[in-house]
Amino acid sequence: MTTKYAANVTWGKECIEIQLDPTAGVAGLKSELQARTGVPMERMKVMAKSKGLWKGVLKDTEDLASLKLSGIASPIQMLMMGSATLPVEPARKTVFIEDLPPEEAARMVEPSGLVNLGNTCYLNSVTQCLRVIPHLRDGLKQYSPVIAGGSNDNQRQSQMRALLLKSLLSTLDALDRSPSAISPQNLVMATKMAFPQMAQTGPNGHPMQQDAEEFYSSFMGAAATELRGDAAIRAAFHGEGCGIEELNGASNVIDAVFGLKMEETLTCDELSTAAELMEADGGGASSSSSPAEPTVITHDLHRKLVCNIQGGSDSSSQVNVTHIVEGIHLALTGKLEKYSDALGRNAIWTRSQKIARLPPYLVVQFGRFYWKATPDSQDHAGVKCKVMKPVGFQGVLDVYEFCSDKLKKTLKVARDKAAKEEEDRVAKKLKGEDEKEESGDASGAAMETEKIGEEEEEEMDEDLKAALAMSVEPEPEPLPPVGPGLPPNFRGLYELFAVVTHKGRDADGGHYMGWVKADNSNTRDKNKRDKIADTDENNDDWYVFDDDEVSPCKTEDILKLKGGGDWHMSYLNFYRATK
Repeated sequence: MTTKYAANVTWGKECIEIQLDPTAGVAGLKSELQARTGVPMERMKVMAKSKGLWKGVLKDTEDLASLKLSGIASPIQMLMMGSATLPVEPARKTVFIEDLPPEEAARMVEPSGLVNLGNTCYLNSVTQCLRVIPHLRDGLKQYSPVIAGGSNDNQRQSQMRALLLKSLLSTLDALDRSPSAISPQNLVMATKMAFPQMAQTGPNGHPMQQDAEEFYSSFMGAAATELRGDAAIRAAFHGEGCGIEELNGASNVIDAVFGLKMEETLTCDELSTAAELMEADGGGASSSSSPAEPTVITHDLHRKLVCNIQGGSDSSSQVNVTHIVEGIHLALTGKLEKYSDALGRNAIWTRSQKIARLPPYLVVQFGRFYWKATPDSQDHAGVKCKVMKPVGFQGVLDVYEFCSDKLKKTLKVARDKAAKEEEDRVAKKLKGEDEKEESGDASGAAMETEKIGEEEEEEMDEDLKAALAMSVEPEPEPLPPVGPGLPPNFRGLYELFAVVTHKGRDADGGHYMGWVKADNSNTRDKNKRDKIADTDENNDDWYVFDDDEVSPCKTEDILKLKGGGDWHMSYLNFYRATK
């Protein structure tokens, strides 16, 4: 007797209950779904939601009978994509995607994937995230290699960097033109030539798995060296919103697009500052018996923020980090050992970092991997470990609390204005509802009041009108720029648009995937988007790039990538400034 399994198939907003017969094969499953929904078998895509089923989109060659369906929680969960057949208008000629040129076909179907050439998922996942950053692509399009002079080694490194940038651009262009997965062979080769450590092989001669963040940071360093100069930056920003004052230390496209100007403050824990000593002395001269160590303030450019999820460097300062905001706060503060001029020896200092200039794109790295020393081992000095704990995040990241006091002051103007506009909008809505309940006499009274006001205005003499004109508040001074390409009313809010995840407990193995928000999520009316249940979070369309396999997903799936198990967990989060 054939065993059938209860299954729920989600199709749009409908949930279709079926009895899955594994002996009927893929054809039997699709035939039943076609009968129930009207979606043609050749146009439907069936994906697994329950763990233990097939990977990605169900292929016609999949053997359902070989799956261990009895071990999967009932009902089995699946997702189906596809539109029901509609009547065809006789006067309109049917055009099939297969008959379109590759460039047009690529725009009609899901984004293309990248073939895995042997543990190259680290590169594929990051490339899919960089693919949707127009400022970077525009900078690459304007790039003209200039081979550095000096030693042969310097010239070779310059050539390798140029080859890497050109290979990335050609790969991105090929993805846009192809409706099917492409091979990133040239990009992989250029990466291994530019960064020899990524050309390592295992004992069996196969390429070793590399770190996605290491590839991202290495590429950013190479691109920053090549894409230099104000002209290159203005080309990336199309000449808008990237004045010299806004650049504020960014000398290349990468630091203009991704760079955060960080303000670091160092305070010696073992000595009071001069201000504290003067306050203790009642405002007089500080005591000569209590030396003071001046606070050290420096500025530097970073290309990402780090979310510290380990919770501290020692057991006495452990913090249970459960959210990205907590992890970033923890990473921006800490202790270090540094020489003290006042003490004449090394001392413990407190380090505090604040953002002094914001970028249009912000990358946050989750500190999933760390090095653990193994002094008792004879085989190795240490091992690379992975932190599996869950760390949550939302679709919008507010960086206001991470900013310097000066930057906060600028952001607060726009934030207060937005809050006031929202308050007025709500008040106006409530007032409109109240007015609907009032009688028609109210409108007549308003018209009479308006008429009296017009008569009084006519009786004003010219001097009074002139005085009133002079009393009008002047136009507010323009706000100082907070970063290149950012709008003047920027409030410090960043929208999540791409994620690189890692799956597996082995830090030197596992699998990387890229998750990217669909383009249509940027243009739709935010007030008309679907919401995740019991939240204000927009449940937008996303794509998951599992090398050459590309599948649709939603924001609610992205927010589950927080870790805490064997599922994919966020490693690199990509954000863009909200308009």
